[in-house]
Amino acid sequence: MEKFNTLYSKGIPLPVEDIDTDQIIPARFLKAVSREGFGDNLFRDWRYVEGDQPNPDFVLNQPDIEDQILVAGRNFGCGSSREHAAWALYDYGIKVVVSSFFADIFKNNALNNGLLPVQVSEENLKKIFAAIKEDSNVEIEVNLQEQYIKIESIGLKETFEINSYKKYCLLNGFDDIDFLLNKKEEIEQFEKRKNNTKTVSA
Repeated sequence: MEKFNTLYSKGIPLPVEDIDTDQIIPARFLKAVSREGFGDNLFRDWRYVEGDQPNPDFVLNQPDIEDQILVAGRNFGCGSSREHAAWALYDYGIKVVVSSFFADIFKNNALNNGLLPVQVSEENLKKIFAAIKEDSNVEIEVNLQEQYIKIESIGLKETFEINSYKKYCLLNGFDDIDFLLNKKEEIEQFEKRKNNTKTVSA
């Protein structure tokens, strides 16, 4: 995974509540087992109309949408526990999802796959949506090291919570296996000390 520290990006507004994992990536696209390629079908049933024609009214089909922060309504990622939802968002190029509430399983899947879920208050979520509506080019800053999201132009700043282990992994670009491999020398030294202690005791 890519290392994550501080991200500056415009926001992609999706002010819809209760977006479930089947809307994020429909079940008919879950045949693949690798993480690549799912971004092509992100929000498939909203992005396309009959005949696989792009829906001009959907936000991801607007001109010059290449932003990395998705701002969504409350209860994002509810529904089934499919990890593919996080894969699809990350593969599309989204690095942060901002909402006022995340389904627990989606939140864990996101963190396991390099995607940062940033939970803000309902009040600040409304302010973020309003800021984007007022100026689609407004810059959002997400600082993982200091754990805050900020829109300087409107004076908004809010800290967010994140598991310390997952924070360490994101900052270093590690998944769980990478983390263990990074600790290989320490693990080997621990095992050696433990075996030496057993030998002395015997």
